[in-house]
Amino acid sequence: MLSYEFMQNAFITATVISILCGIIGVFVTARRLSFLTHTMSEIGFSGASFGLWVGWSPLNGMLFFTFISSLIAGLFNRNRPLKGTVISLISAFFMGLGVLFLSISKASASYATNILFGSIVGISRHDVLQILGIAALVLMILFLLYRHLKFDFFDAVGAQTSMRYNWAINLIFLVMMALTISIVSQIVGSLLVFALLTLPAATAQFFGKSVHSLISFSIVFALIGTWLGLFLGYITNLPVTFFITTIETILYLLAIGYQKLARHF
Repeated sequence: MLSYEFMQNAFITATVISILCGIIGVFVTARRLSFLTHTMSEIGFSGASFGLWVGWSPLNGMLFFTFISSLIAGLFNRNRPLKGTVISLISAFFMGLGVLFLSISKASASYATNILFGSIVGISRHDVLQILGIAALVLMILFLLYRHLKFDFFDAVGAQTSMRYNWAINLIFLVMMALTISIVSQIVGSLLVFALLTLPAATAQFFGKSVHSLISFSIVFALIGTWLGLFLGYITNLPVTFFITTIETILYLLAIGYQKLARHF
């Protein structure tokens, strides 16, 4: 299996995005940003379609759109959070825009399927190098801001009274989240990216007692889902996204069962 270059690319990418999702997801679930994550992934679909239309790679188009949208969302959140109806409106608008860009770019139906649901054979060695570069940048910034992020996301009230620039921390985190969504979409697609960003972190909450342990468990659960999903997708020729989301859902349900059993014994 690993003798094929496309599988090597898929496993390298899956490992990197699992680590990123494991870390980012803990903060996403702590701040309850799942809905915003889903909206950004749909904006990413629009960006990928735009990239096809103007001759860019889908990844570059996705990075451009999600980066701009994260800046706008961060500036709005500085004064007042976006309402659910406004987020729904933005999500619907960008989904429609993505369909328009796909239509006028005259891309084949397989392009749309790859963007929406991901493709393990569509990741080139150039994409892998680009994803590794972006992931390294995101991890470095997360490492530098880790202490501030932990304080701001897990003690929001205390952070608002003692941190003068917590809005800037939130803005930087949204940009990091946007970059992560763009590269995660290469495996699971823009429609299901939020599953890999939230389910491993949600499962980790049943086992982790500190932020460090939450991140560790979240990374492990994300790696189990992506590695096993790629393996099952390879031997069955069925969509990898289906296996990844199914495995993460099963892990979450098992964690609930484990918690209920632990209460009885």
